[in-house]
Parts: sequence; structure tokens; C-alpha cells
Amino acid sequence: QVQLVESGGGLVQAGGSLRLSCAASGRTFSPPALGWFRQSPGKEREFVARITWSSGITYYKDSVKGRFTISRDNAKNTVYLQMSSLKPEDTAVYYCADHYSGAYDDSAGYRYWGQGTQVTVSS
Repeated sequence: QVQLVESGGGLVQAGGSLRLSCAASGRTFSPPALGWFRQSPGKEREFVARITWSSGITYYKDSVKGRFTISRDNAKNTVYLQMSSLKPEDTAVYYCADHYSGAYDDSAGYRYWGQGTQVTVSS
């Protein structure tokens, strides 16, 4: 099984920065990649970013390119999402999940999900 725990969410002003962490654990298998999704009330869960554990290959949602950076610390089994130049539209619950198959931006290919961490950006 895989367990994922997000942390680092909070309230920030527009233009501010925040770093989210996702600590992964599990012994049944090692997923090749981990990604971040977010969901606002009344909206579908949307892809934000993804990174592979071995090579550090990244993908980003177009609207966060240049503002968000996904990274990983393999020794700590932790993936980070550094968010800068935050905008009110970034407000959402952010989830991390392990990617095991399919397209990087398709939630159907992510098997296990964390509990989520709230990010609120005020204008």
C-alpha cells in the first residue's frame, strides 16, 4: 500500500509564496511518479504538476508554468510544490497522488491520494 500525507497549506496574500510537501510511504511497490492536483468547490479536480522519482522529469499545468516548481527528495520520499506569485484563482485544496499509468494529467492514472491541504490566496 501507499500512504501520502500533504502539508504546508495556508493563507497567503496574492503575489506571495507557499511550499507544499507530500510525504510518501509504502512497501508494496514504488510508483514511477507523483503528481499534484487541486480542487475548488463545485469544480472538477485538475492536474497541476507531476515529477518522476528517478529522472525528475516534470510536467505542469499551463497556468502555473513559471510560477510553480515541483521537486523531489528521494532520500526523504517527499515531493514538494513550491508556489510563487500566487493568485486568488490558485485557491483550492491541493492533493498529491502516485502515478502508475496513463497520461500524466489524467487523474484516472493516479491510484492513491492524500487527504489534501488547503491553499487560500487573498486578493
